[in-house]
Amino acid sequence: MNDHDANVALLRRYEPAIRYTRGEYFFPMEVGPYVQRCSLWVQHPNKPPLCLVPAGKLTLERLARPHIAEFGSIHYLKIAEPLNAAKMAAYTLRERRKPKDPRLVFHAGRGRLARVGYTSRMIDALFSLSLLARGRVPGDAAAAAKLISAEIRQEHQDFHYYGRVLQQDGWIVLQYWFFYLFNNWRSGFFGANDHEADWEMICIYLYEDSNGELTPEWIAFASHDYKGDDLRRRWDDPEVEKVGEHPVIYTGAGSHASYFRKGEYLTELELPFLRPVSSAAERLHKFWHENLRQYTEQHESPDYAASRDIFRIPFVDYARGDGLTIGPGQEHPWGGIHLLDPTPPWVSQYRGLWGLYTRDPFSGEDAPAGPMYNRDGSVRNAWYDPVGWAGLDKVPPPSQALGRLQTRQAEILLRMDEWRSQIQEKSYELRGLGLETEAALGQPHLNQAFKARQKQIQELSTAINRLRAQIAESEALLQALDEQAKNYAKGLRGSLRSHIHRAHMPAPDVDNPVSRLAEIWAAASVGLMLIGFVALTWFAPQYLLVGLVTIIALFIFIEAGFRRRLTRLLSNVVIGLAVAASLILVYEFFWPIAITAVLAAGSYILWDNLRELWT
Repeated sequence: MNDHDANVALLRRYEPAIRYTRGEYFFPMEVGPYVQRCSLWVQHPNKPPLCLVPAGKLTLERLARPHIAEFGSIHYLKIAEPLNAAKMAAYTLRERRKPKDPRLVFHAGRGRLARVGYTSRMIDALFSLSLLARGRVPGDAAAAAKLISAEIRQEHQDFHYYGRVLQQDGWIVLQYWFFYLFNNWRSGFFGANDHEADWEMICIYLYEDSNGELTPEWIAFASHDYKGDDLRRRWDDPEVEKVGEHPVIYTGAGSHASYFRKGEYLTELELPFLRPVSSAAERLHKFWHENLRQYTEQHESPDYAASRDIFRIPFVDYARGDGLTIGPGQEHPWGGIHLLDPTPPWVSQYRGLWGLYTRDPFSGEDAPAGPMYNRDGSVRNAWYDPVGWAGLDKVPPPSQALGRLQTRQAEILLRMDEWRSQIQEKSYELRGLGLETEAALGQPHLNQAFKARQKQIQELSTAINRLRAQIAESEALLQALDEQAKNYAKGLRGSLRSHIHRAHMPAPDVDNPVSRLAEIWAAASVGLMLIGFVALTWFAPQYLLVGLVTIIALFIFIEAGFRRRLTRLLSNVVIGLAVAASLILVYEFFWPIAITAVLAAGSYILWDNLRELWT
């Protein structure tokens, strides 16, 4: 079997099964039919976009040809011409008359704004308004993309993925790349963005065991802003669902992000210009909890861990797994696999975007680049360093772990011997300096030499102490490594989850106390507050300050009532008023308070020092 066939067989052995959410319309496909329907464009700085190749004339071979342009230029594809009013009306009417396939009917369920606090809703409202001003994919582009997708599906009904097999740091990495014609998260599922084309990827990490067999050890899913250790799970982790040897992916509706478990995930978008405010809020949050000891009980909100940063915009990623399923043993098996090794020219030579370039300052509505590149043309970390991308650059394969550990022990022992030699030399020098210092005492003409020796003694003493501390720490580390070596020898492995810093968990599948009325309130509260502010300004400007305080207090009270947090609200108000009252008292009576504090401190010190004479 040649390398090509061996790589195909290995990818087929572990190829995933993907479960989609009802309402999902775009599925993994070949890139050829997509590119044939695209036009190729270039956006030069401060110039209108220029069409280089019209739709119907573009091929993968032509896409891979060099495209010379000035610095700052962006090449991009364009597939979905927005429908005009007549076509959009006809499309809408046809969709309403069409019998509904249960797999294509989506219901949002619990409102996303009911899952987060009021500040996050306000930020979300500003983000929604910003879509009117910044670059974005036209609203009817998703409808045009669905029509194009239906045409392609009639000609190419199979589902395809792109695979890559490579070796790095003792790991055999299987990469599975999935290409989607459109990302309709915003228009189809109330998410953050829409964009033409979408590339998603997962990695499986295998190692060669003592019998020469390839064994899977880790799996990593690409998912929004998660990175490093948080992306991966060990193969034997119960969270990794499998059909035989095939891992199961639960894909976010419209976004196509990958998840290990089915459910609804609260995903937050961070705006760059709000990062300083977010950092300040985090410090205030830390002071509130650690200094004032006001703790928030996580069980009060299932989304607590994900929604703590109030300056991020909340969105729900629906990965319910109740729609179409693709994969081995499923209703729709994989129809084709295309190797990316050796790298095809259309992957390595084309550095532009795979869909519309909207010039969105947040980049959320711009199409992605291909599997090899980022939007700016630089090589993706997941492409050139898939082991480091998942945080495995510090983790040796199990077959190498014991030998690497023993080598590390030998290195530490050698370093400790070097430190002991340094201690012996420095101690010898230190004792000599001590004798010289003692001899210089009482000799006025050796004053400068005495001071120099004292400085040298201090430096040497500090260095020796540091070396002894390093030896003590290394001895403790050696003991821990010895225990770990014994575990490795027994075939025992470490914790399944110790590497995870920020686990992304779905909302619990239980009845939530937030009622339908509360969801309506969450959706309407921001708009009602803005309307109330305008009404107050227009009809009663003389009561503006009092009215604003009243409106804000009323909204906070209603919000706390819906979230069943009135007790905590009252507690926070009492603490806040106490802190404010304390600050006012300090300001009004600063000198009496300061004098009293100094007298109290002086009296305590006097009593404490005299107490020694009486005992």
